Amino acid sequence: MQFRTLGSSGLKLSVIGLGTWAIGGGEWKFGWGDQDEASAVKAIVRAVELGINWIDTAAVYGEGRSEEHIAKAMESIPLADRPLLATKCGRVPRGNGEIGICLRRESVIAECEASLKRLKTDCIDLYQLHWPEPIEEIEEGWQTLVDLKSQGKVRHIGVSNHSVSQLKRLQAIHPITSQQPPYSMIARDAEAEIIPFCGQENIGLVCYSPMGKGLLTGAFTAERIASLSSKDHRTKDPRFQSPQVEINLAFVESLTAVAKQLGWTVSDVAIAWTLRRPEVTSAIVGARSPEQIEQTISAGDRVLTSASIQSLTEILSSRDRQLAAIGGVVKARV
Repeated sequence: MQFRTLGSSGLKLSVIGLGTWAIGGGEWKFGWGDQDEASAVKAIVRAVELGINWIDTAAVYGEGRSEEHIAKAMESIPLADRPLLATKCGRVPRGNGEIGICLRRESVIAECEASLKRLKTDCIDLYQLHWPEPIEEIEEGWQTLVDLKSQGKVRHIGVSNHSVSQLKRLQAIHPITSQQPPYSMIARDAEAEIIPFCGQENIGLVCYSPMGKGLLTGAFTAERIASLSSKDHRTKDPRFQSPQVEINLAFVESLTAVAKQLGWTVSDVAIAWTLRRPEVTSAIVGARSPEQIEQTISAGDRVLTSASIQSLTEILSSRDRQLAAIGGVVKARV
């Protein structure tokens, strides 16, 4: 497993972090379908056994279930081996699976206290503003994180899904340790401004969905996509729907050929592609069972050659042309 330093924090993170969005289950707006608690706990424990030293979660994932699963897993991990914990605030359950937005001071403090309780810890290693919404409240939310840090409730503070202009607004108040954008071969918007800016400012980048919510694992077929649970938010993601899904599945076939030449898995290729950027500290890889993380952990040691990167660039250009022919990408909200 490779390790990289997270911005100016001094934290050494494994280049694969365990993502726990999916283990929150399907009983909320952005769920991934039903989740067995025992499988979730085993996945977390196995990830740590395999060398992953940090876990990313959020209070909103399953309305706290993800954080609870993590706390349960920690009971099976020796204290000296326990991973760093990163969670987020700003998304507030409103009942019936619906999600509200709030970055007011009292709300952020209440979220932090609730996360500390669910995670069964007295300090969160990395606390992040989940989204810059409401936009007029981001300074208040960020100042609250600064105060929580000074109180010892959290060690480091960062953000997720923020633009460069928003990062600059928050930097004027307190340095940002990390930024968490979506970044994969099928979601490359971060390359335009976010990644260069974070590199210049020494803001750590921990990127989510490097496997495109599973599309870039090589495990999806049209039949599997059609059979996704109605509780799985991917059924509403344009990348999993026609006409984009046909282009994406053909793209994965091309990736499979590259993977075979390298003796890798398609997941290895996808994750290594994200990690090819030196600005990226870690790629957040989700797992709903120990078998899933066992299938992707090898990416933590993979490094693409310049020749392989060139081959992938050509395949990406072909996908871009196909998307342009149907009017471009319709982006998903999450």
